[in-house]
Amino acid sequence: MTRKKKTRSLADKVTIRTGRRKDYKKWRHENPDQVTSSTRYSQKKRQQRKLQAARKQARQEAGQPIAIHPDRHDDKDD
Repeated sequence: MTRKKKTRSLADKVTIRTGRRKDYKKWRHENPDQVTSSTRYSQKKRQQRKLQAARKQARQEAGQPIAIHPDRHDDKDD
């Protein structure tokens, strides 16, 4: 059995969720069901997506239509 290396750091000894990144990553990995985005963040992202979609729609409508497949004439030379 291998021995655990001695360390002065308390980061590995902490078992509760503190504000430290390493502890939070460990806690998040162990408790995936409790990890959710805040409602404020979700609302903000939803609003951003709506705005992005509206801008895209406006760009598409303002753009010049091009004929990607103009009326094709199937005149094949045999």
